[in-house]
Amino acid sequence: MSFQAYIDNIQKKTGKSPEDFKKIAEEKGFLQNGALAVKATQVTDWLKEEFELGHGHAMAIYATLKGKTE
Repeated sequence: MSFQAYIDNIQKKTGKSPEDFKKIAEEKGFLQNGALAVKATQVTDWLKEEFELGHGHAMAIYATLKGKTE
């Protein structure tokens, strides 16, 4: 599955875009000054619990928060 397919599936499931997740992560204090301030596990645990994402999909959002989009 391509990276974009992961993002598309996440948006279909949650109704949220990567930009929406970035805003929520900032509110939660996971992002500070545009940079991640926590480890991947904290982000993926949050996404799995709150949005019922699988590990691969949670890691795709983590990657977008880190600025990796491919």
